[in-house]
Amino acid sequence: MSPEDEADFTSFVASSSRRLLRTAFLITGDAESAQDVVQTALERAYLRWGRIRRRDQPEPYVQRIIANAAIDTWRARRGVRTVALDESVLPPLTDAALEGLPARDALLACVRQLPVGQRTVLVLRYFADLTEAEVARILGCSVGTVKSQHARAMAKLRQMLPEGRFL
Repeated sequence: MSPEDEADFTSFVASSSRRLLRTAFLITGDAESAQDVVQTALERAYLRWGRIRRRDQPEPYVQRIIANAAIDTWRARRGVRTVALDESVLPPLTDAALEGLPARDALLACVRQLPVGQRTVLVLRYFADLTEAEVARILGCSVGTVKSQHARAMAKLRQMLPEGRFL
């Protein structure tokens, strides 16, 4: 890797690792798994950094690597596993809009119960603030698949939450 690429990669990691870790944590539901997934994603990105940095925004590319690495991990385990999502182990991200939600904990508890694909779509759409097209590109699927996963997740959340309300 050239010194310029090395410096750019180091700068990218410093500026986006916290967001990448939060995304991985919300997808995996476990701080240790999230750290492993981010480490794997950054290793893979490092090997391709010359090509990745030529893109306008390398972060969505690395988010795709994170999603794929998390899915690979679940496939390798091949078993159903309940994941306890404990946000207290992750340093809080200052977000007044999220902190202001009175039902935030109840909503996150319901999101934890969603299947991996649905949870991943919701995390990328709402926590990473990506469009449906960007999520589809990251996950390597069609926009229709993202929309159907999103619709199923929202319907399931409405069933789980009292009165079907998110606020």
